[in-house]
Amino acid sequence: MNIAPLSLLLGLAVSLAASSSLCAQNVAPLAVPAAKRDAAGTITLTCPTPGAVIRYSIDGSDPGPKGGPYLAPIELPAGGVVKARAYSEDRKQKSDLFEAKFEAVAGVKPLPATLAPCTQDRDWPVYDWARRHAAVTKIAADRKASLVFIGDSITQMFGGEPHDRGQPGKEVWEKFYAKRSVANLGFGYDYLENTLWRLRHGELDGAKAKVVVMHIGTNNAGKNTPEEIALGVRALLDEIRQRQPQVHVLLMAIFPRGPKPDAMRAKLDTTNKLLAQFASPDRVTFLDIGAKFLQADGTIAREIMGDFLHPSAKGYQIWAEAIEPLLVKLLGEGQK
Repeated sequence: MNIAPLSLLLGLAVSLAASSSLCAQNVAPLAVPAAKRDAAGTITLTCPTPGAVIRYSIDGSDPGPKGGPYLAPIELPAGGVVKARAYSEDRKQKSDLFEAKFEAVAGVKPLPATLAPCTQDRDWPVYDWARRHAAVTKIAADRKASLVFIGDSITQMFGGEPHDRGQPGKEVWEKFYAKRSVANLGFGYDYLENTLWRLRHGELDGAKAKVVVMHIGTNNAGKNTPEEIALGVRALLDEIRQRQPQVHVLLMAIFPRGPKPDAMRAKLDTTNKLLAQFASPDRVTFLDIGAKFLQADGTIAREIMGDFLHPSAKGYQIWAEAIEPLLVKLLGEGQK
Protein backbone atom coordinates (compact mmCIF):
# COMPACT_ATOMS: atom_id res chain seq x y z
CA MET A 1 0.00 0.00 0.00
CA ASN A 2 1.38 3.40 -0.99
CA ILE A 3 1.35 6.06 1.72
CA ALA A 4 1.62 9.73 0.72
CA PRO A 5 4.57 11.59 2.22
CA LEU A 6 3.78 13.67 5.30
CA SER A 7 4.88 16.83 3.49
CA LEU A 8 2.34 16.17 0.74
CA LEU A 9 -0.47 15.66 3.27
CA LEU A 10 0.44 18.85 5.09
CA GLY A 11 0.50 20.74 1.84
CA LEU A 12 -2.93 19.43 0.91
CA ALA A 13 -4.34 20.47 4.29
CA VAL A 14 -2.95 23.98 3.89
CA SER A 15 -4.40 24.18 0.40
CA LEU A 16 -7.85 23.08 1.57
CA ALA A 17 -7.77 25.54 4.45
CA ALA A 18 -6.84 28.36 2.12
CA SER A 19 -9.60 27.36 -0.28
CA SER A 20 -12.15 27.28 2.54
CA SER A 21 -11.02 30.69 3.71
CA LEU A 22 -11.30 32.06 0.20
CA CYS A 23 -14.85 30.66 -0.12
CA ALA A 24 -15.80 32.27 3.18
CA GLN A 25 -14.42 35.58 1.99
CA ASN A 26 -16.46 35.31 -1.21
CA VAL A 27 -19.74 35.00 0.71
CA ALA A 28 -21.40 38.38 0.35
CA PRO A 29 -22.07 39.98 3.74
CA LEU A 30 -25.67 40.69 4.64
CA ALA A 31 -26.66 44.31 4.26
CA VAL A 32 -27.67 46.21 7.37
CA PRO A 33 -31.44 46.87 7.49
CA ALA A 34 -32.73 50.39 7.01
CA ALA A 35 -35.80 52.06 8.49
CA LYS A 36 -38.32 54.64 7.34
CA ARG A 37 -40.99 56.14 9.57
CA ASP A 38 -44.19 57.83 8.43
CA ALA A 39 -46.11 60.66 10.08
CA ALA A 40 -48.30 58.22 12.03
CA GLY A 41 -45.27 56.61 13.66
CA THR A 42 -45.32 53.40 11.59
CA ILE A 43 -41.84 52.09 10.81
CA THR A 44 -40.98 50.15 7.67
CA LEU A 45 -37.79 48.05 7.65
CA THR A 46 -36.01 47.02 4.46
CA CYS A 47 -32.91 45.06 3.51
CA PRO A 48 -31.50 44.92 -0.04
CA THR A 49 -29.98 41.45 0.42
CA PRO A 50 -32.18 38.94 -1.46
CA GLY A 51 -33.65 36.27 0.80
CA ALA A 52 -32.55 37.94 4.03
CA VAL A 53 -34.86 37.75 7.04
CA ILE A 54 -34.98 40.86 9.21
CA ARG A 55 -35.27 40.21 12.95
CA TYR A 56 -35.98 43.13 15.23
CA SER A 57 -36.73 44.25 18.78
CA ILE A 58 -38.41 47.21 20.42
CA ASP A 59 -37.50 46.33 24.00
CA GLY A 60 -33.83 47.30 23.83
CA SER A 61 -32.51 43.76 23.32
CA ASP A 62 -30.15 42.77 20.52
CA PRO A 63 -32.21 40.77 17.98
CA GLY A 64 -30.56 37.36 17.84
CA PRO A 65 -31.41 34.37 15.65
CA LYS A 66 -34.51 33.81 17.81
CA GLY A 67 -35.56 37.43 17.51
CA GLY A 68 -38.98 38.35 16.19
CA PRO A 69 -39.19 38.29 12.39
CA TYR A 70 -40.18 41.46 10.61
CA LEU A 71 -43.47 40.53 8.94
CA ALA A 72 -45.25 43.89 8.69
CA PRO A 73 -44.58 47.58 9.43
CA ILE A 74 -44.03 48.31 13.12
CA GLU A 75 -46.66 50.44 14.86
CA LEU A 76 -44.70 52.70 17.22
CA PRO A 77 -46.51 56.06 17.52
CA ALA A 78 -45.42 56.35 21.17
CA GLY A 79 -41.78 56.17 20.11
CA GLY A 80 -38.99 53.89 21.26
CA VAL A 81 -35.79 52.16 20.21
CA VAL A 82 -35.81 49.81 17.24
CA LYS A 83 -32.95 47.39 16.72
CA ALA A 84 -32.67 45.10 13.72
CA ARG A 85 -30.33 42.63 12.02
CA ALA A 86 -30.62 40.78 8.73
CA TYR A 87 -30.19 37.00 8.91
CA SER A 88 -29.71 34.30 6.33
CA GLU A 89 -32.61 31.87 6.04
CA ASP A 90 -30.70 29.26 8.09
CA ARG A 91 -29.98 31.94 10.75
CA LYS A 92 -26.24 31.23 10.63
CA GLN A 93 -25.21 34.55 9.07
CA LYS A 94 -26.16 37.96 10.37
CA SER A 95 -25.60 41.59 9.46
CA ASP A 96 -24.29 44.38 11.61
CA LEU A 97 -26.80 45.97 13.96
CA PHE A 98 -29.20 48.71 12.94
CA GLU A 99 -30.36 50.85 15.85
CA ALA A 100 -32.47 53.99 15.95
CA LYS A 101 -34.43 55.91 18.56
CA PHE A 102 -37.76 57.36 17.49
CA GLU A 103 -39.57 60.09 19.37
CA ALA A 104 -43.28 59.96 20.06
CA VAL A 105 -45.61 61.40 17.47
CA ALA A 106 -46.91 64.78 18.59
CA GLY A 107 -49.73 64.36 21.09
CA VAL A 108 -49.10 60.64 21.68
CA LYS A 109 -48.29 59.62 25.25
CA PRO A 110 -45.75 56.88 26.08
CA LEU A 111 -47.31 53.44 26.49
CA PRO A 112 -46.36 50.34 28.47
CA ALA A 113 -44.54 47.68 26.45
CA THR A 114 -47.64 45.47 26.82
CA LEU A 115 -49.43 47.78 24.37
CA ALA A 116 -46.76 47.88 21.65
CA PRO A 117 -47.52 44.97 19.27
CA CYS A 118 -44.49 43.02 18.09
CA THR A 119 -43.50 39.57 16.86
CA GLN A 120 -41.38 36.92 18.60
CA ASP A 121 -39.67 33.60 17.82
CA ARG A 122 -38.21 32.69 21.22
CA ASP A 123 -39.24 29.05 21.06
CA TRP A 124 -37.57 28.28 17.72
CA PRO A 125 -36.72 25.56 16.67
CA VAL A 126 -39.41 23.87 18.82
CA TYR A 127 -41.84 25.67 16.53
CA ASP A 128 -41.67 28.53 14.06
CA TRP A 129 -43.76 31.49 15.27
CA ALA A 130 -44.37 33.05 11.84
CA ARG A 131 -45.26 29.69 10.29
CA ARG A 132 -47.71 28.95 13.12
CA HIS A 133 -49.28 32.39 12.69
CA ALA A 134 -49.96 31.67 9.02
CA ALA A 135 -51.27 28.18 9.81
CA VAL A 136 -53.73 29.11 12.56
CA THR A 137 -54.97 32.12 10.63
CA LYS A 138 -55.93 29.75 7.83
CA ILE A 139 -57.45 27.18 10.21
CA ALA A 140 -59.65 29.77 11.92
CA ALA A 141 -60.85 31.06 8.55
CA ASP A 142 -61.35 27.69 6.86
CA ARG A 143 -63.36 26.34 9.78
CA LYS A 144 -65.20 29.59 10.43
CA ALA A 145 -64.32 28.71 14.02
CA SER A 146 -67.09 29.35 16.52
CA LEU A 147 -64.86 28.52 19.50
CA VAL A 148 -61.40 30.05 19.72
CA PHE A 149 -58.73 29.67 22.40
CA ILE A 150 -56.17 32.49 22.73
CA GLY A 151 -53.06 32.35 24.88
CA ASP A 152 -49.43 31.32 25.30
CA SER A 153 -47.76 27.90 25.67
CA ILE A 154 -50.30 26.84 28.32
CA THR A 155 -52.96 27.11 25.63
CA GLN A 156 -50.80 25.83 22.75
CA MET A 157 -50.00 22.64 24.67
CA PHE A 158 -53.69 21.96 25.30
CA GLY A 159 -54.17 20.52 21.81
CA GLY A 160 -55.51 21.29 18.37
CA GLU A 161 -53.82 21.84 15.03
CA PRO A 162 -51.14 22.44 14.02
CA HIS A 163 -49.40 19.84 16.21
CA ASP A 164 -46.10 21.70 16.23
CA ARG A 165 -45.00 20.95 19.80
CA GLY A 166 -45.74 18.55 22.65
CA GLN A 167 -49.39 18.61 23.73
CA PRO A 168 -49.99 16.82 27.05
CA GLY A 169 -53.62 17.91 26.89
CA LYS A 170 -54.24 16.47 23.41
CA GLU A 171 -56.54 13.62 24.50
CA VAL A 172 -58.55 15.99 26.69
CA TRP A 173 -58.80 18.45 23.80
CA GLU A 174 -60.03 15.73 21.45
CA LYS A 175 -62.60 14.59 23.99
CA PHE A 176 -64.10 18.03 24.55
CA TYR A 177 -63.48 19.97 21.35
CA ALA A 178 -62.89 17.65 18.36
CA LYS A 179 -66.57 17.75 17.37
CA ARG A 180 -66.72 21.53 17.66
CA SER A 181 -65.57 24.15 15.17
CA VAL A 182 -62.51 25.21 17.16
CA ALA A 183 -59.17 26.94 16.62
CA ASN A 184 -56.23 27.10 19.03
CA LEU A 185 -54.39 30.43 18.89
CA GLY A 186 -51.98 29.60 21.69
CA PHE A 187 -48.30 30.45 21.08
CA GLY A 188 -45.44 29.38 23.32
CA TYR A 189 -43.44 32.20 24.91
CA ASP A 190 -46.00 34.83 23.87
CA TYR A 191 -46.15 38.05 25.78
CA LEU A 192 -49.30 40.16 25.65
CA GLU A 193 -47.72 42.38 23.01
CA ASN A 194 -47.02 39.37 20.78
CA THR A 195 -50.62 38.21 21.05
CA LEU A 196 -51.79 41.75 20.25
CA TRP A 197 -49.66 41.68 17.08
CA ARG A 198 -51.24 38.38 16.03
CA LEU A 199 -54.78 39.65 16.46
CA ARG A 200 -54.00 42.84 14.59
CA HIS A 201 -52.65 40.77 11.71
CA GLY A 202 -55.61 38.59 10.96
CA GLU A 203 -55.72 35.52 13.19
CA LEU A 204 -59.33 36.14 14.24
CA ASP A 205 -60.58 37.86 11.12
CA GLY A 206 -61.84 34.77 9.29
CA ALA A 207 -63.48 33.15 12.31
CA LYS A 208 -67.17 33.28 13.17
CA ALA A 209 -66.52 33.16 16.88
CA LYS A 210 -69.31 32.83 19.40
CA VAL A 211 -66.88 32.28 22.27
CA VAL A 212 -63.22 33.14 22.82
CA VAL A 213 -61.47 31.50 25.77
CA MET A 214 -58.45 33.61 26.69
CA HIS A 215 -55.70 32.79 29.19
CA ILE A 216 -52.73 35.12 28.81
CA GLY A 217 -50.31 37.21 30.88
CA THR A 218 -48.20 34.78 32.91
CA ASN A 219 -45.12 35.41 30.75
CA ASN A 220 -45.42 39.15 31.33
CA ALA A 221 -45.45 38.65 35.10
CA GLY A 222 -41.66 38.45 35.11
CA LYS A 223 -41.20 41.90 33.58
CA ASN A 224 -44.39 43.93 33.96
CA THR A 225 -46.49 45.25 36.81
CA PRO A 226 -50.03 43.96 37.45
CA GLU A 227 -51.35 47.29 36.15
CA GLU A 228 -49.37 46.97 32.90
CA ILE A 229 -50.56 43.39 32.42
CA ALA A 230 -54.15 44.50 32.94
CA LEU A 231 -53.73 47.24 30.33
CA GLY A 232 -52.43 44.65 27.89
CA VAL A 233 -55.36 42.32 28.53
CA ARG A 234 -57.74 45.27 28.13
CA ALA A 235 -56.16 46.00 24.74
CA LEU A 236 -56.67 42.38 23.68
CA LEU A 237 -60.31 42.45 24.76
CA ASP A 238 -60.84 45.62 22.72
CA GLU A 239 -59.12 44.04 19.70
CA ILE A 240 -61.28 40.90 19.95
CA ARG A 241 -64.44 42.98 20.21
CA GLN A 242 -63.46 45.05 17.18
CA ARG A 243 -62.80 42.00 15.00
CA GLN A 244 -65.54 39.70 16.33
CA PRO A 245 -68.22 42.08 17.70
CA GLN A 246 -70.68 39.26 18.35
CA VAL A 247 -68.31 37.23 20.52
CA HIS A 248 -68.46 36.47 24.23
CA VAL A 249 -65.03 36.27 25.88
CA LEU A 250 -64.39 33.77 28.66
CA LEU A 251 -61.46 35.50 30.34
CA MET A 252 -59.53 33.09 32.54
CA ALA A 253 -57.71 34.28 35.64
CA ILE A 254 -53.99 33.61 35.25
CA PHE A 255 -53.32 30.17 36.67
CA PRO A 256 -51.17 29.83 39.82
CA ARG A 257 -47.56 28.85 39.20
CA GLY A 258 -44.62 27.70 41.29
CA PRO A 259 -44.61 24.77 43.74
CA LYS A 260 -45.93 26.82 46.66
CA PRO A 261 -47.24 30.30 47.52
CA ASP A 262 -44.59 32.97 46.94
CA ALA A 263 -44.14 36.53 45.66
CA MET A 264 -45.01 35.53 42.10
CA ARG A 265 -48.26 33.94 43.26
CA ALA A 266 -49.09 37.13 45.17
CA LYS A 267 -48.38 39.22 42.06
CA LEU A 268 -50.67 37.04 39.97
CA ASP A 269 -53.40 37.34 42.62
CA THR A 270 -53.14 41.13 42.39
CA THR A 271 -53.24 40.95 38.61
CA ASN A 272 -56.29 38.69 38.63
CA LYS A 273 -58.17 41.14 40.83
CA LEU A 274 -57.60 43.76 38.15
CA LEU A 275 -58.67 41.38 35.38
CA ALA A 276 -61.87 40.56 37.26
CA GLN A 277 -62.96 44.17 36.73
CA PHE A 278 -63.25 43.53 32.98
CA ALA A 279 -66.29 41.28 33.47
CA SER A 280 -69.26 42.62 31.58
CA PRO A 281 -72.77 41.15 31.14
CA ASP A 282 -73.20 39.47 27.76
CA ARG A 283 -69.64 40.37 26.72
CA VAL A 284 -66.97 39.13 29.13
CA THR A 285 -67.15 36.40 31.77
CA PHE A 286 -64.22 36.31 34.18
CA LEU A 287 -63.48 32.87 35.60
CA ASP A 288 -60.90 32.04 38.26
CA ILE A 289 -60.29 28.28 38.60
CA GLY A 290 -56.87 28.61 40.22
CA ALA A 291 -57.94 26.90 43.43
CA LYS A 292 -58.79 23.74 41.48
CA PHE A 293 -55.08 23.25 40.69
CA LEU A 294 -54.00 23.58 44.33
CA GLN A 295 -53.77 21.16 47.22
CA ALA A 296 -55.12 22.08 50.66
CA ASP A 297 -51.81 23.67 51.72
CA GLY A 298 -51.59 25.81 48.58
CA THR A 299 -48.95 23.71 46.85
CA ILE A 300 -49.18 22.39 43.29
CA ALA A 301 -48.70 18.67 42.74
CA ARG A 302 -46.52 17.54 39.85
CA GLU A 303 -49.33 15.34 38.62
CA ILE A 304 -51.29 18.54 37.96
CA MET A 305 -48.45 20.69 36.60
CA GLY A 306 -45.26 18.79 35.97
CA ASP A 307 -43.11 21.95 35.88
CA PHE A 308 -45.41 23.95 38.19
CA LEU A 309 -46.48 26.10 35.22
CA HIS A 310 -47.86 23.98 32.37
CA PRO A 311 -50.76 21.64 33.14
CA SER A 312 -50.39 17.91 32.73
CA ALA A 313 -53.14 15.85 31.11
CA LYS A 314 -54.85 15.83 34.52
CA GLY A 315 -54.47 19.60 34.77
CA TYR A 316 -56.02 20.11 31.35
CA GLN A 317 -58.88 17.82 32.36
CA ILE A 318 -59.52 20.15 35.32
CA TRP A 319 -59.56 23.17 32.99
CA ALA A 320 -61.84 21.56 30.42
CA GLU A 321 -64.35 20.31 33.00
CA ALA A 322 -64.45 23.72 34.69
CA ILE A 323 -65.37 25.65 31.54
CA GLU A 324 -67.60 23.06 29.84
CA PRO A 325 -70.93 24.14 31.40
CA LEU A 326 -70.23 27.74 30.38
CA LEU A 327 -69.23 26.75 26.86
CA VAL A 328 -72.41 24.73 26.39
CA LYS A 329 -74.45 27.73 27.47
CA LEU A 330 -72.52 30.38 25.53
CA LEU A 331 -72.35 28.30 22.34
CA GLY A 332 -76.07 27.66 22.57
CA GLU A 333 -75.59 23.90 22.58
CA GLY A 334 -78.05 23.30 25.40
CA GLN A 335 -80.92 24.89 23.51
CA LYS A 336 -83.61 22.68 22.04
